[in-house]
Amino acid sequence: MLYHEEWLVQPTVEFRRYNGGFIATAAGSASSSFNSVSIGASSHKGQKGERKKMKATVKGRYEVNKSAASATLALHAGDARLKASVTEATFANGPSLEDLVLSLEKHGAFILDYNVADKDVRFQFMNSFKAADKTINLTYTHARAANRTVVDGSLLFDPANKVSLCYAFGSGNCKVRYWYAHGELKRTVLEPCYDVSKNAWDFALTRKFKGGDSLKAIYHTTTKNLGLEWNRDSQEKGCFKISASFNLAEKQGTPTLMVESTWNYEI
Repeated sequence: MLYHEEWLVQPTVEFRRYNGGFIATAAGSASSSFNSVSIGASSHKGQKGERKKMKATVKGRYEVNKSAASATLALHAGDARLKASVTEATFANGPSLEDLVLSLEKHGAFILDYNVADKDVRFQFMNSFKAADKTINLTYTHARAANRTVVDGSLLFDPANKVSLCYAFGSGNCKVRYWYAHGELKRTVLEPCYDVSKNAWDFALTRKFKGGDSLKAIYHTTTKNLGLEWNRDSQEKGCFKISASFNLAEKQGTPTLMVESTWNYEI
């Protein structure tokens, strides 16, 4: 794990339901370059006669010359979730309401966010339905202060083919994305994306491997940025992500690196 000699972690805390119990996660960032550390714990009952087990999750994130901190506290209320989120700005000059956001969420239905300091409201509504045996997903998002409204829609033709569209009212920004999964196991995914307003293409290619590893390449034609990612999501081998971004327009440019690692424990 990469870290700086002098760093300060500001915790993030989040509770969510897990196997009849709750998961408590904590995340934060270093004041230098160690961006976030998250610690999670959950309890659940196994078969009859087994003792309760605790599951802990630790996450570390490293980025060069960049740091950020955020904290979230979430509680389940039936099928909805109440959440409070803060950032390092909330405690920079002592406790304040800066960047404090209160949220009410229901998975697959809606998200309501209220920024306490700015008295701003952001809401998002989601819905799915079938038409001609095809699945259509719609998401409507509106931010009151920014007066920004975005509509996202996707059409699933079959498990291997999907088309999605994102349109922002006012600015007229529109992106059309095609998602294609190749092979019987669908481990190779191609995602070309066309930005209508910029008349430009972005391309993403993902290759998944047995055991939870995956490699992803992303290329932006307008900025000539090439991004490479190595992800691992495995209970046996651990979870991490390593990414590098290159600007191909700069002949001697230095790549931007990011390392993120997650450890899971049962106590």
